[in-house]
Amino acid sequence: MDEALIRSLTPGVLGVLVRRGADFAAAEDAVQDALIEAVRVWPADQPRDPKGWLVTVAWRRFLDATRADAARRRREDLVDDEPAPGPAPAVDDTLQLYFLCAHPALTPSSAVALTLRAVGGLTTRQIARAYLVPEATMAQRISRAKRTVSGVQFDRPGDVATVLRVLYLVFNEGYSGDVDLAAEAIRLTRQLAATIDHPEVAGLLALMLLHHARRATRTAADGSLVPLAEQDRSRWDTASIAEGVEILQAALARDRLGEFQAQAAIAALHADAPTAEETDWVQIVEWYDELARLTDSPVVRLNRAVAVGEADGPRAGLAALAALNDSLPRHAAVAAYLHERDGDLPTAARLYTEAAQKAPSLAERDYLTRQAARLNTGRGR
Repeated sequence: MDEALIRSLTPGVLGVLVRRGADFAAAEDAVQDALIEAVRVWPADQPRDPKGWLVTVAWRRFLDATRADAARRRREDLVDDEPAPGPAPAVDDTLQLYFLCAHPALTPSSAVALTLRAVGGLTTRQIARAYLVPEATMAQRISRAKRTVSGVQFDRPGDVATVLRVLYLVFNEGYSGDVDLAAEAIRLTRQLAATIDHPEVAGLLALMLLHHARRATRTAADGSLVPLAEQDRSRWDTASIAEGVEILQAALARDRLGEFQAQAAIAALHADAPTAEETDWVQIVEWYDELARLTDSPVVRLNRAVAVGEADGPRAGLAALAALNDSLPRHAAVAAYLHERDGDLPTAARLYTEAAQKAPSLAERDYLTRQAARLNTGRGR
Protein backbone atom coordinates (compact mmCIF):
# COMPACT_ATOMS: atom_id res chain seq x y z
CA MET A 1 0.00 0.00 0.00
CA ASP A 2 1.29 3.47 -0.90
CA GLU A 3 1.61 5.31 2.43
CA ALA A 4 2.76 8.47 0.66
CA LEU A 5 -0.49 8.46 -1.30
CA ILE A 6 -2.52 8.21 1.92
CA ARG A 7 -0.61 11.08 3.51
CA SER A 8 -1.13 13.25 0.47
CA LEU A 9 -4.88 12.56 0.43
CA THR A 10 -5.52 13.07 4.14
CA PRO A 11 -5.78 16.92 4.15
CA GLY A 12 -8.20 16.88 1.21
CA VAL A 13 -10.41 14.24 2.84
CA LEU A 14 -10.42 16.25 6.07
CA GLY A 15 -11.42 19.37 4.14
CA VAL A 16 -14.34 17.60 2.48
CA LEU A 17 -15.74 16.48 5.86
CA VAL A 18 -15.41 19.97 7.31
CA ARG A 19 -17.18 21.49 4.31
CA ARG A 20 -19.99 18.96 4.77
CA GLY A 21 -20.56 20.26 8.28
CA ALA A 22 -18.34 18.16 10.54
CA ASP A 23 -16.46 20.03 13.24
CA PHE A 24 -12.71 19.76 12.88
CA ALA A 25 -12.02 17.44 15.85
CA ALA A 26 -14.77 14.99 14.88
CA ALA A 27 -13.61 15.10 11.27
CA GLU A 28 -10.05 14.27 12.35
CA ASP A 29 -11.30 11.25 14.33
CA ALA A 30 -13.38 10.03 11.40
CA VAL A 31 -10.48 10.39 8.98
CA GLN A 32 -8.23 8.46 11.37
CA ASP A 33 -10.80 5.64 11.44
CA ALA A 34 -10.91 5.67 7.64
CA LEU A 35 -7.11 5.47 7.45
CA ILE A 36 -7.08 2.47 9.78
CA GLU A 37 -9.67 0.80 7.56
CA ALA A 38 -7.52 1.62 4.50
CA VAL A 39 -4.50 -0.02 6.14
CA ARG A 40 -6.61 -3.14 6.63
CA VAL A 41 -8.32 -3.26 3.22
CA TRP A 42 -6.11 -1.63 0.60
CA PRO A 43 -3.21 -4.10 0.53
CA ALA A 44 -5.60 -6.73 -0.87
CA ASP A 45 -7.97 -4.47 -2.81
CA GLN A 46 -6.91 -0.86 -3.37
CA PRO A 47 -9.84 1.21 -4.72
CA ARG A 48 -9.77 2.89 -8.12
CA ASP A 49 -10.61 6.24 -6.48
CA PRO A 50 -8.62 6.30 -3.20
CA LYS A 51 -9.75 9.78 -2.18
CA GLY A 52 -13.42 9.03 -2.88
CA TRP A 53 -13.11 5.80 -0.89
CA LEU A 54 -11.57 7.62 2.08
CA VAL A 55 -14.22 10.37 1.97
CA THR A 56 -17.06 7.80 1.90
CA VAL A 57 -15.69 5.73 4.78
CA ALA A 58 -14.75 8.78 6.87
CA TRP A 59 -18.18 10.37 6.41
CA ARG A 60 -19.89 7.15 7.49
CA ARG A 61 -17.67 6.97 10.56
CA PHE A 62 -18.51 10.60 11.37
CA LEU A 63 -22.27 9.94 11.09
CA ASP A 64 -22.00 6.79 13.24
CA ALA A 65 -20.05 8.66 15.90
CA THR A 66 -22.51 11.58 15.87
CA ARG A 67 -25.51 9.27 16.31
CA ALA A 68 -23.81 7.30 19.07
CA ASP A 69 -22.87 10.50 20.88
CA ALA A 70 -26.43 11.78 20.70
CA ALA A 71 -27.75 8.52 22.14
CA ARG A 72 -25.13 8.60 24.88
CA ARG A 73 -26.04 12.16 25.85
CA ARG A 74 -29.73 11.28 26.11
CA ARG A 75 -28.88 8.48 28.51
CA GLU A 76 -26.40 10.51 30.51
CA ASP A 77 -29.25 12.88 31.35
CA LEU A 78 -30.87 9.99 33.25
CA VAL A 79 -27.95 8.88 35.39
CA ASP A 80 -25.15 10.19 37.58
CA ASP A 81 -21.57 9.95 36.38
CA GLU A 82 -20.88 6.93 38.58
CA PRO A 83 -23.17 4.04 39.58
CA ALA A 84 -24.42 4.51 43.15
CA PRO A 85 -24.34 1.46 45.46
CA GLY A 86 -27.53 -0.13 46.65
CA PRO A 87 -30.69 -1.32 44.91
CA ALA A 88 -32.46 0.85 42.36
CA PRO A 89 -35.82 2.22 43.47
CA ALA A 90 -37.77 1.06 40.43
CA VAL A 91 -37.61 -0.40 36.95
CA ASP A 92 -37.71 2.42 34.41
CA ASP A 93 -38.82 2.49 30.80
CA THR A 94 -35.32 1.82 29.47
CA LEU A 95 -35.13 -1.64 31.01
CA GLN A 96 -38.64 -2.39 29.77
CA LEU A 97 -37.53 -1.46 26.26
CA TYR A 98 -34.63 -3.90 26.55
CA PHE A 99 -37.08 -6.69 27.31
CA LEU A 100 -39.48 -5.67 24.56
CA CYS A 101 -36.73 -5.59 21.93
CA ALA A 102 -35.69 -9.08 23.02
CA HIS A 103 -38.91 -10.30 21.35
CA PRO A 104 -39.64 -14.06 21.21
CA ALA A 105 -40.13 -13.75 17.44
CA LEU A 106 -36.40 -13.05 17.08
CA THR A 107 -33.44 -15.34 17.49
CA PRO A 108 -31.32 -14.41 20.53
CA SER A 109 -28.48 -13.03 18.36
CA SER A 110 -30.88 -10.89 16.30
CA ALA A 111 -32.64 -9.64 19.43
CA VAL A 112 -29.34 -8.59 20.96
CA ALA A 113 -28.25 -6.78 17.79
CA LEU A 114 -31.56 -4.95 17.45
CA THR A 115 -31.60 -3.87 21.09
CA LEU A 116 -28.03 -2.63 20.98
CA ARG A 117 -28.85 -0.55 17.91
CA ALA A 118 -32.33 0.70 18.83
CA VAL A 119 -31.99 1.18 22.60
CA GLY A 120 -28.33 0.82 23.52
CA GLY A 121 -27.17 3.61 21.23
CA LEU A 122 -24.35 1.58 19.63
CA THR A 123 -23.45 1.89 15.97
CA THR A 124 -23.66 -1.00 13.54
CA ARG A 125 -19.86 -1.01 13.36
CA GLN A 126 -19.52 -1.32 17.14
CA ILE A 127 -22.04 -4.17 17.27
CA ALA A 128 -20.31 -5.98 14.41
CA ARG A 129 -16.99 -5.70 16.23
CA ALA A 130 -18.52 -7.19 19.38
CA TYR A 131 -19.85 -10.14 17.36
CA LEU A 132 -16.64 -10.58 15.31
CA VAL A 133 -18.50 -10.25 12.00
CA PRO A 134 -18.22 -7.79 9.08
CA GLU A 135 -20.19 -4.56 9.41
CA ALA A 136 -22.26 -5.40 6.30
CA THR A 137 -23.28 -8.74 7.81
CA MET A 138 -24.44 -7.06 11.01
CA ALA A 139 -26.34 -4.39 9.06
CA GLN A 140 -28.26 -7.14 7.26
CA ARG A 141 -28.97 -8.92 10.55
CA ILE A 142 -30.38 -5.77 12.13
CA SER A 143 -32.48 -5.01 9.04
CA ARG A 144 -33.97 -8.53 9.10
CA ALA A 145 -34.74 -8.16 12.80
CA LYS A 146 -36.56 -4.87 12.15
CA ARG A 147 -38.61 -6.49 9.39
CA THR A 148 -39.45 -9.44 11.63
CA VAL A 149 -40.85 -7.33 14.45
CA SER A 150 -42.48 -4.70 12.24
CA GLY A 151 -45.72 -6.65 12.05
CA VAL A 152 -45.90 -8.06 15.58
CA GLN A 153 -47.25 -6.70 18.84
CA PHE A 154 -44.68 -5.81 21.49
CA ASP A 155 -46.70 -7.47 24.21
CA ARG A 156 -44.47 -10.47 24.89
CA PRO A 157 -41.17 -9.52 26.52
CA GLY A 158 -38.04 -11.51 25.77
CA ASP A 159 -36.11 -13.71 28.17
CA VAL A 160 -33.61 -12.67 30.82
CA ALA A 161 -30.65 -14.34 29.09
CA THR A 162 -31.02 -12.14 26.01
CA VAL A 163 -31.33 -8.96 28.07
CA LEU A 164 -28.25 -9.93 30.07
CA ARG A 165 -26.31 -10.40 26.85
CA VAL A 166 -27.34 -6.92 25.69
CA LEU A 167 -26.39 -5.30 29.01
CA TYR A 168 -23.04 -7.09 28.95
CA LEU A 169 -22.21 -5.84 25.45
CA VAL A 170 -23.36 -2.29 26.26
CA PHE A 171 -21.10 -2.30 29.32
CA ASN A 172 -18.14 -3.62 27.34
CA GLU A 173 -18.56 -0.92 24.69
CA GLY A 174 -18.78 1.77 27.36
CA TYR A 175 -15.78 0.32 29.21
CA SER A 176 -13.71 0.30 26.02
CA GLY A 177 -13.92 4.09 25.83
CA ASP A 178 -15.66 4.43 22.46
CA VAL A 179 -18.87 5.55 24.12
CA ASP A 180 -19.52 6.07 27.83
CA LEU A 181 -22.29 3.60 28.54
CA ALA A 182 -20.71 1.59 31.37
CA ALA A 183 -22.47 3.47 34.18
CA GLU A 184 -25.82 3.16 32.42
CA ALA A 185 -25.35 -0.59 31.99
CA ILE A 186 -24.55 -0.94 35.71
CA ARG A 187 -27.61 1.12 36.63
CA LEU A 188 -29.92 -1.08 34.56
CA THR A 189 -28.32 -4.29 35.83
CA ARG A 190 -28.88 -3.09 39.40
CA GLN A 191 -32.53 -2.58 38.57
CA LEU A 192 -32.76 -6.03 37.08
CA ALA A 193 -31.05 -7.60 40.12
CA ALA A 194 -33.52 -5.80 42.41
CA THR A 195 -36.50 -7.32 40.58
CA ILE A 196 -35.28 -10.78 39.50
CA ASP A 197 -33.70 -13.35 41.82
CA HIS A 198 -31.33 -14.96 39.32
CA PRO A 199 -27.68 -15.97 39.93
CA GLU A 200 -26.57 -14.90 36.45
CA VAL A 201 -28.05 -11.42 36.94
CA ALA A 202 -26.02 -11.20 40.14
CA GLY A 203 -22.98 -12.61 38.31
CA LEU A 204 -23.22 -9.92 35.62
CA LEU A 205 -23.60 -7.14 38.19
CA ALA A 206 -20.56 -8.44 40.08
CA LEU A 207 -18.55 -8.62 36.86
CA MET A 208 -19.43 -5.05 35.91
CA LEU A 209 -18.55 -3.68 39.36
CA LEU A 210 -15.21 -5.49 39.44
CA HIS A 211 -14.22 -4.18 36.01
CA HIS A 212 -15.55 -0.70 36.67
CA ALA A 213 -13.47 -0.52 39.85
CA ARG A 214 -10.31 -0.49 37.71
CA ARG A 215 -11.52 1.99 35.11
CA ALA A 216 -9.62 5.05 36.35
CA THR A 217 -6.28 3.24 35.95
CA ARG A 218 -6.78 1.76 32.49
CA THR A 219 -5.43 4.83 30.68
CA ALA A 220 -2.60 7.26 31.38
CA ALA A 221 -2.96 11.05 31.45
CA ASP A 222 -2.15 11.19 27.73
CA GLY A 223 -4.89 8.68 26.91
CA SER A 224 -2.55 5.75 26.27
CA LEU A 225 -3.51 2.26 27.44
CA VAL A 226 -2.10 0.92 30.71
CA PRO A 227 -1.97 -2.92 30.85
CA LEU A 228 -3.48 -4.61 33.89
CA ALA A 229 -0.06 -5.62 35.24
CA GLU A 230 1.12 -1.99 35.19
CA GLN A 231 -1.98 -0.35 36.68
CA ASP A 232 -1.74 1.52 39.99
CA ARG A 233 -3.76 -0.81 42.22
CA SER A 234 -3.89 1.76 45.01
CA ARG A 235 -6.28 3.74 42.78
CA TRP A 236 -8.73 0.87 42.29
CA ASP A 237 -12.17 1.45 43.81
CA THR A 238 -12.07 -0.87 46.82
CA ALA A 239 -15.74 -0.27 47.68
CA SER A 240 -16.87 -1.48 44.25
CA ILE A 241 -14.52 -4.46 44.49
CA ALA A 242 -15.89 -5.42 47.92
CA GLU A 243 -19.48 -5.09 46.70
CA GLY A 244 -18.73 -7.12 43.56
CA VAL A 245 -17.05 -9.91 45.53
CA GLU A 246 -19.91 -10.06 48.03
CA ILE A 247 -22.52 -10.30 45.25
CA LEU A 248 -20.46 -12.96 43.45
CA GLN A 249 -20.00 -15.10 46.54
CA ALA A 250 -23.74 -15.12 47.17
CA ALA A 251 -24.40 -16.11 43.57
CA LEU A 252 -21.79 -18.91 43.55
CA ALA A 253 -23.23 -20.29 46.78
CA ARG A 254 -26.41 -21.17 44.87
CA ASP A 255 -24.44 -23.69 42.77
CA ARG A 256 -25.99 -22.62 39.46
CA LEU A 257 -22.85 -21.56 37.64
CA GLY A 258 -23.16 -19.47 34.48
CA GLU A 259 -20.73 -17.64 32.23
CA PHE A 260 -21.09 -14.26 33.94
CA GLN A 261 -20.36 -15.75 37.34
CA ALA A 262 -17.27 -17.47 35.90
CA GLN A 263 -16.06 -14.23 34.33
CA ALA A 264 -16.68 -12.38 37.59
CA ALA A 265 -14.65 -15.01 39.46
CA ILE A 266 -11.70 -14.34 37.14
CA ALA A 267 -12.09 -10.58 37.63
CA ALA A 268 -12.23 -11.09 41.41
CA LEU A 269 -8.97 -13.04 41.40
CA HIS A 270 -7.28 -10.17 39.56
CA ALA A 271 -8.78 -7.64 41.98
CA ASP A 272 -7.72 -9.71 45.00
CA ALA A 273 -4.03 -9.81 44.04
CA PRO A 274 -2.00 -7.10 45.87
CA THR A 275 0.47 -7.07 42.95
CA ALA A 276 0.46 -8.48 39.43
CA GLU A 277 3.15 -10.98 40.47
CA GLU A 278 0.90 -12.38 43.21
CA THR A 279 -2.01 -13.13 40.85
CA ASP A 280 -3.33 -16.68 41.29
CA TRP A 281 -2.96 -17.69 37.65
CA VAL A 282 -3.48 -21.40 38.36
CA GLN A 283 -6.96 -20.73 39.71
CA ILE A 284 -7.65 -18.30 36.85
CA VAL A 285 -6.86 -21.07 34.34
CA GLU A 286 -9.31 -23.34 36.17
CA TRP A 287 -12.03 -20.70 35.87
CA TYR A 288 -11.23 -20.24 32.17
CA ASP A 289 -11.69 -24.00 31.76
CA GLU A 290 -15.15 -23.66 33.30
CA LEU A 291 -15.92 -20.65 31.11
CA ALA A 292 -14.80 -22.48 27.96
CA ARG A 293 -17.04 -25.39 28.91
CA LEU A 294 -20.00 -23.05 29.34
CA THR A 295 -19.50 -20.94 26.21
CA ASP A 296 -17.20 -22.78 23.77
CA SER A 297 -16.02 -19.30 22.80
CA PRO A 298 -12.79 -18.86 20.82
CA VAL A 299 -12.23 -15.52 22.55
CA VAL A 300 -12.39 -17.27 25.93
CA ARG A 301 -9.84 -19.81 24.70
CA LEU A 302 -7.61 -16.97 23.52
CA ASN A 303 -7.70 -15.38 26.96
CA ARG A 304 -7.11 -18.80 28.49
CA ALA A 305 -3.89 -19.13 26.47
CA VAL A 306 -2.59 -15.96 28.15
CA ALA A 307 -3.49 -17.36 31.59
CA VAL A 308 -1.81 -20.68 30.77
CA GLY A 309 1.29 -18.76 29.71
CA GLU A 310 1.35 -17.02 33.08
CA ALA A 311 0.62 -20.15 35.11
CA ASP A 312 2.76 -22.73 33.28
CA GLY A 313 5.19 -20.66 31.23
CA PRO A 314 5.09 -18.99 27.80
CA ARG A 315 5.68 -22.18 25.82
CA ALA A 316 2.63 -23.78 27.41
CA GLY A 317 0.69 -20.64 26.48
CA LEU A 318 1.94 -20.82 22.88
CA ALA A 319 0.90 -24.47 22.72
CA ALA A 320 -2.62 -23.51 23.83
CA LEU A 321 -2.62 -20.68 21.31
CA ALA A 322 -1.59 -23.00 18.46
CA ALA A 323 -4.97 -24.74 18.67
CA LEU A 324 -6.79 -21.49 17.80
CA ASN A 325 -7.45 -19.82 14.46
CA ASP A 326 -4.90 -17.04 13.90
CA SER A 327 -7.62 -14.85 12.35
CA LEU A 328 -9.13 -14.26 15.81
CA PRO A 329 -9.04 -10.61 16.90
CA ARG A 330 -5.99 -9.95 19.12
CA HIS A 331 -4.49 -13.37 18.28
CA ALA A 332 -1.33 -11.68 17.01
CA ALA A 333 -1.11 -9.51 20.14
CA VAL A 334 -1.33 -12.55 22.42
CA ALA A 335 1.24 -14.41 20.32
CA ALA A 336 3.56 -11.40 20.47
CA TYR A 337 3.32 -11.21 24.26
CA LEU A 338 3.99 -14.94 24.71
CA HIS A 339 6.91 -14.95 22.27
CA GLU A 340 8.42 -11.99 24.09
CA ARG A 341 8.12 -13.77 27.42
CA ASP A 342 9.79 -16.81 25.80
CA GLY A 343 12.72 -14.63 24.71
CA ASP A 344 12.01 -14.63 20.96
CA LEU A 345 12.16 -10.86 20.56
CA PRO A 346 12.35 -10.62 16.74
CA THR A 347 9.20 -12.73 16.35
CA ALA A 348 7.48 -10.77 19.11
CA ALA A 349 8.33 -7.42 17.45
CA ARG A 350 6.98 -8.64 14.10
CA LEU A 351 3.77 -9.87 15.71
CA TYR A 352 3.28 -6.64 17.68
CA THR A 353 3.50 -4.75 14.38
CA GLU A 354 1.00 -7.12 12.78
CA ALA A 355 -1.34 -6.77 15.78
CA ALA A 356 -1.12 -2.97 15.60
CA GLN A 357 -2.28 -3.03 11.98
CA LYS A 358 -5.37 -5.02 13.03
CA ALA A 359 -6.11 -3.12 16.26
CA PRO A 360 -9.78 -2.13 16.70
CA SER A 361 -9.00 1.25 18.29
CA LEU A 362 -6.42 4.01 18.00
CA ALA A 363 -5.36 3.63 21.64
CA GLU A 364 -4.73 -0.09 21.22
CA ARG A 365 -2.92 0.46 17.92
CA ASP A 366 -0.64 3.04 19.52
CA TYR A 367 0.11 0.74 22.46
CA LEU A 368 1.02 -2.20 20.21
CA THR A 369 3.11 0.04 17.97
CA ARG A 370 5.08 1.19 21.01
CA GLN A 371 5.68 -2.43 22.04
CA ALA A 372 7.06 -3.24 18.59
CA ALA A 373 9.28 -0.14 18.65
CA ARG A 374 10.56 -1.02 22.12
CA LEU A 375 11.68 -4.47 20.98
CA ASN A 376 13.09 -3.21 17.67
CA THR A 377 15.34 -0.80 19.56
CA GLY A 378 16.49 -3.63 21.83
CA ARG A 379 15.08 -2.30 25.09
CA GLY A 380 13.01 -5.35 26.12
CA ARG A 381 10.77 -5.18 29.17
